[in-house]
Amino acid sequence: MTSTVLIPNMTCGGCAKGVAATLRGAAPGVEPRFDLARRAVALDGVADLAAIITVLRADGWEARADDTTGA
Repeated sequence: MTSTVLIPNMTCGGCAKGVAATLRGAAPGVEPRFDLARRAVALDGVADLAAIITVLRADGWEARADDTTGA
């Protein structure tokens, strides 16, 4: 299952690198797919999306689940 997280304050490729580092620290092996135009990141096989969002927020990212994808 793919979950999508919206991150409004992820505005550039440098931000995406920071988000990727946070995600890899929280969920080793995750391969995020970024859509900078939507300010979104897609994640496959994440068991606990709430925990991922909590970690992103702790690092300063305005993360929330994309409810339009069923995440």
